[in-house]
Amino acid sequence: MILKVALTVIFLIVMVGVGLYSRKQAKSVDGFVLGGRSVGPWLTAFAFGTSYFSAVVFVGYAGQFGWKYGLSSTWIGIGNAVIGSLLAWIILGRRTKLMTQHIESRTMPDFFGTRFNDQGLRVVASIIAFVFLIPYTAGVYSGISRLFEMGFSIPYEYCVIIMSILTAVYVILGGYKATAMNDFIQGIIMLFGIVAVIAAVLNEQGGLTVAIDKLAAIPSDADATVNGGFASWFGPDPWGLLGVVVLTSLGTMGLPQMVGKFYSITDENAIKRGTIISTIFAFVVAGGCYFLGGFGRLYVPVVGKVAYDSIVPAMLVTLPDVLIALVVLLVLSASMSTLASLVLTSSSTMTLDLIYRDKKSVVGEVEEGAIDDVVAERVERRKVVIMRVLIVFFIAISLLIALNPPTFIAQLMGISWGALAGAFLAPFMLGLYWKGVTRISVWACFIWGVGLTVINMLAGNPINPINCGAIAMLGGFPVVVLVSLLSPKMPNTLVDKIFECYRKK
Repeated sequence: MILKVALTVIFLIVMVGVGLYSRKQAKSVDGFVLGGRSVGPWLTAFAFGTSYFSAVVFVGYAGQFGWKYGLSSTWIGIGNAVIGSLLAWIILGRRTKLMTQHIESRTMPDFFGTRFNDQGLRVVASIIAFVFLIPYTAGVYSGISRLFEMGFSIPYEYCVIIMSILTAVYVILGGYKATAMNDFIQGIIMLFGIVAVIAAVLNEQGGLTVAIDKLAAIPSDADATVNGGFASWFGPDPWGLLGVVVLTSLGTMGLPQMVGKFYSITDENAIKRGTIISTIFAFVVAGGCYFLGGFGRLYVPVVGKVAYDSIVPAMLVTLPDVLIALVVLLVLSASMSTLASLVLTSSSTMTLDLIYRDKKSVVGEVEEGAIDDVVAERVERRKVVIMRVLIVFFIAISLLIALNPPTFIAQLMGISWGALAGAFLAPFMLGLYWKGVTRISVWACFIWGVGLTVINMLAGNPINPINCGAIAMLGGFPVVVLVSLLSPKMPNTLVDKIFECYRKK
């Protein structure tokens, strides 16, 4: 216990120390939200990866989908690396950086408002982001707290409260730069931690071959006379597995806290290096998490309804104290980085897109006229103060949900990702590439993504939230294309000004 407490305290002191170190760069809005748009490839790649993979993945998803699909759940991690990281950087990285800088966009709602010349889109997008980031944050709190409860025997409620306070401290102090620097440190811990934990779990089962043989001997849930499904290539439910791959991989391209990483990176060369770093990180961390979760049935006996969020903690509780300490640090690292990204995204969106909404033209110019430097500096400081206050507010709401979570972690994330990416993914991605996307088509996709998710939830989830989220994301593309072909186009002169950014060297 002394070792676990000592390592955790050192870790937390370092996190807060980075926040203190970065506070000078967090005085302006650009510094607080985007790190001055000068964050290098290593920090950006690790910030992307650690924001992607949190306790939601390690505890909730790895446990639930490892139980359902066995070793084939490893495909989810591979999909996360190839689609969620590699393709996300290739498809979005350069174009997001260039266009958002050209139109002076700081948030995803700001992008919609300026790119499509409709401030109503900006307001509605900010509300969607704020509302549906909350269940995701609650899921992260829930995941890390269950690991703390296992490792330190501290009641769940205390863990959640401590986590929320510590996350608020270093984000409020240092903004995005502190978050990115901490993400790098946390990412290193995650890489070493997941490899060590997998080795220890397999060793406890007698090695990889023996563990797979044990898994192959477990009968299918659907048919007790059939064995081997949990050790097969595509598992007992390939179509269900595909839905999870789509939700957890494609969704990153439509989430404000993920896409925002491309806003802040230094230049195009950094994007190329960041693509490689981020993909390797995802292969190790995501692939490792789901591979580990695939052996969950060797540890948890079936007694009534399976408590999915308890599967991974049950796998780890028998490990040596040193490894349990490493696991706690691993999940703490993953979760704090994701929480920091979520609360920063939510607070900046509410501040910049609702409270202090500048009226901008499509080329990023403020219409209200210039203001003197003294007033401008005062307004900047006020915006940063409000963002810091909203960080506390957002964390408090998420904390209340986490103290009494309505469903499993995976379902919380499915609702969040389904609504956000269902509404934002198609219009954002197509808006970077196609001049023909119309304002009405973006409205239609917002209604589609949020409407499908909310109706399904109110109806008692007749479609599994995971599959519903995947349908919302994929369905957004035909919605945007069809409505764009049938609705009035934006003026060519305005659209051409926006797309000038791709012709500049």
